Amino acid sequence: MTARFAGKTVVVTGASRGLGRALALAFAGEGAWVLVGYQRRAEDAAATVRLLGESGGAGEAAAFDVTRPGEVQAALQKVADRRGELHVLVNNAGRLRDVPFALMTGEDWRDVLDTNLDGAFHCIRAALPALMKTRNAAVVNVASVSGLRASPGQASYAASKGGLLALTRTLAAELGPRGIRVNAVVPGMLDTGMAKHVDRRLVERYRAALPSGRLGTGEEVARAALFLASDDASYVFGQALVVDGGFSL
Repeated sequence: MTARFAGKTVVVTGASRGLGRALALAFAGEGAWVLVGYQRRAEDAAATVRLLGESGGAGEAAAFDVTRPGEVQAALQKVADRRGELHVLVNNAGRLRDVPFALMTGEDWRDVLDTNLDGAFHCIRAALPALMKTRNAAVVNVASVSGLRASPGQASYAASKGGLLALTRTLAAELGPRGIRVNAVVPGMLDTGMAKHVDRRLVERYRAALPSGRLGTGEEVARAALFLASDDASYVFGQALVVDGGFSL
């Protein structure tokens, strides 16, 4: 089978570990050169880069904070200059602060929105010239089922992911005529990443309610993201592909 991303350049934010690492490795497995974006975990990011080659692709790591427009612009401009084109941007960097709304501080709220929603805005805006130049490009935003249904204790997270879904639809309409497809993948609770920081009793109740009877994997979400970014989804615009084991039924 032909590698769908052979010779293409892909940027994945928050890719040092967890779901981000699974996303980076999935694109590398289909031949992509992947920029592994990370903020602080340099050793984890370096480990991801080492794994890219084993997956069949290549790439490098770049440290930048998605909440800082200047850092984002510098990192994405550098990769665009070096690679010539940018084919796929995956906005995966995210933050979670579980706090009951009555106890939530302005910092709790702003920190999550700054990363999950504003961060995607900064990355898309910085990548836009290179994506437009490519004329057959894709943006995949990593949202969450928390943006689709009530998620008590996660007001900031749910608002950020709901906003990301709205942004996805609007940008699909605006950027589609310019050759950029924008879609979102919507994971449920996974056995990696943020789920490891959630109360295990809550995780078990969640798992027991799933038709699938289990948590998802980063690889399962990554396969959905690959589809959305590939030419297989050439007629898919502004959609939210839910990968949650049936939780949102």
